[in-house]
Amino acid sequence: MNDEAAITNLYREMYSAMIRKDEAQLAQILHDDFVLVHMTGMHQAKNEYINAITDGVLNYYTEDTENVIISVSGDRAKLTGQSKVNAAVFGGGRHTWRLQLDIALVKNGDNWQMTRAEASTY
Repeated sequence: MNDEAAITNLYREMYSAMIRKDEAQLAQILHDDFVLVHMTGMHQAKNEYINAITDGVLNYYTEDTENVIISVSGDRAKLTGQSKVNAAVFGGGRHTWRLQLDIALVKNGDNWQMTRAEASTY
């Protein structure tokens, strides 16, 4: 599998793990230095983000990928993913957002991991 296909699969696996609240899979996908920047500007480190998912602060129900753009340069890559995401977050009601994630990745051996993700809408 080439790098672009592996990264696309990782993007899909990330959403699947978020929906299932799969702490172990998220821990593999996200680099130890991972940071998520929410649309509000709030920053969450890897463990804080995973805990928010498993504790029910961030609840993801469905995801429908509309567009994925990937660029790879050696052991670094960038992914821009656009998906319709049905979620209820931070105590708010359940809604479907057109969520864009701009994700930085690093390759460790044969595996890619996400190091940073910035959320916005599209």
